[in-house]
Amino acid sequence: VQLVESGGGLVRPGGSLRLSCAASGRVSSINAMAWYRQAPGKQRDLLALITTGGSANYADSVKGRFTISRDNAKNTVYLQMNSLKPEDTAVYYCNGRIGVLLFWGQGTLVTVSS
Repeated sequence: VQLVESGGGLVRPGGSLRLSCAASGRVSSINAMAWYRQAPGKQRDLLALITTGGSANYADSVKGRFTISRDNAKNTVYLQMNSLKPEDTAVYYCNGRIGVLLFWGQGTLVTVSS
């Protein structure tokens, strides 16, 4: 499974961005997809996860501001991020799961700054 993120960039506080993660390879075997982020000097944290059935769960830190969705026809998962804050600045990673196997994208940088 190969995952390629896109959509990161510089945004002002209060702004929005939509990240995309395009999957290729054994996509039919993927059980769930997720978004993580890692700020400098910090651990990588799970933000949101969506199952093949479309059920989604969120970390408290982003609940109500971020929305994960998927387009199965395009093998793509999205993360819509609204009301961004400077503390949302991080590298955002897409993650795909096949059983206990985890696959990662290369990450996309999101910078929230005025």
